[in-house]
Amino acid sequence: MHTHWRDACGAPRTRLAETDMIVTTSAERSHDKNGNALRLLACALAAADCGSLRQAATALRVRESSVSRSVVKLEQLLEMQLFERDVRGVRLTEEGRAWTEVARMHYEGLQAVFRDARNSGNAKTLRIGLCAVGGGQFLKRLIDRFRKSYPHVSLAIEDILREQCLTAVRRRRFDIIFAPGFGEVTSCRAEMFWQERIFVLVPTGHSLAEKRVVTWADLAGMQMLVPAGTSGPLLDWPTLEGIVTDACRPTVNMCQGGQASVIFNVQLGQGVTLAGESFARNVAFDATVWKPIDGRNGLCSIQAFWLETNPKHAVLRLIGLARNMANTIPGPPHSHSASR
Repeated sequence: MHTHWRDACGAPRTRLAETDMIVTTSAERSHDKNGNALRLLACALAAADCGSLRQAATALRVRESSVSRSVVKLEQLLEMQLFERDVRGVRLTEEGRAWTEVARMHYEGLQAVFRDARNSGNAKTLRIGLCAVGGGQFLKRLIDRFRKSYPHVSLAIEDILREQCLTAVRRRRFDIIFAPGFGEVTSCRAEMFWQERIFVLVPTGHSLAEKRVVTWADLAGMQMLVPAGTSGPLLDWPTLEGIVTDACRPTVNMCQGGQASVIFNVQLGQGVTLAGESFARNVAFDATVWKPIDGRNGLCSIQAFWLETNPKHAVLRLIGLARNMANTIPGPPHSHSASR
């Protein structure tokens, strides 16, 4: 982005906006011989436009000594005297004028590339992945608040397989993913924001269909139908590892046909399946009924996964809203007794 100033130099001049100076800081970390070339060039062009190091420093919001050192460094780098200096200020030498005309053209083209990248559709789109998360009040409120606060950011929301979650974040296929906890994660940032009660889907004629709530002990030895290799809101068994004790484990039956086939098999009385409350409260299926799992081990923690090196400001803004909500919205109540 380019802006113009009048106060410092008395006439409209092109200078770097503050955001452009931020872009050039990556060059400051470069270790090749050109080092801070973009920053040095920015200072030299401002000095040429203003005819004064002091006015150039004012325009760039830096110290005069910083501009002076940058100009000298650039001259040393080029082995060329760009400016003549006297008590009235600085002015380009003939050789300096010819060089800066060419340099300015390339410099402004480079700034346009940065500006176009920041304004591209990809930069303004936040890609959100959902793994075994059916939405729910927390996520719905979070998305609603984000859209109202940042209407210029588009949201692309998709399901993703559990085994692909961390790789998709690392490879930047998704900017952020919400999923049941993975335990200790080191490849990206992970933070728990809310918990959901786990519900079990049973056939209407099942012995558990009349209970108000069920326990893991009630499910011990039962056929637990789990979709294999498909994305969607139904929970897979690895999600529940560490929640269910060995004595209460159901018999896991991996279904290759996908989530629709799992639900159909539940309707046929071939077993039961699991989902989070956000899905169970909003979706009903014929010949089946959802029942909540009783107690603290009936809760599933939902985490967010993202890269701290993700350059999109929208990611941190979404995380900030989620943290504020997590501190103000109470978690699900814990049931302590099941109806027998």
